Amino acid sequence: MLLRINMTTKTLPVAAGLALAALAPTSFAQKASVPRPQDKLAIAEPHATQLLLLMDGDKNGKVSKDEWMKFMAAEFDRLDKRKAGELNVRALKDESKVRPTYFTEVGK
Repeated sequence: MLLRINMTTKTLPVAAGLALAALAPTSFAQKASVPRPQDKLAIAEPHATQLLLLMDGDKNGKVSKDEWMKFMAAEFDRLDKRKAGELNVRALKDESKVRPTYFTEVGK
């Protein structure tokens, strides 16, 4: 009986250590695949630049408040398919999974 208890106390920590070692790489991989906030900004920058170029109606290299507001109003109207005067974020997410939107279509 003493032999059985002694063997259990030795094998339990070893088994727990092996289980943790097997699970550790997956938890590190999951954390590594999530972009950090500054990475999200870096990823979005080319898209924001493209949008600003589309907003520049008079092509002077600057986006005025008026150009910004006209662009956003046109984009809101384009996305408000039911003409309800509000956008449903969940519905927009579902729609974007079905049909990708390209920036050339935005604001028109």
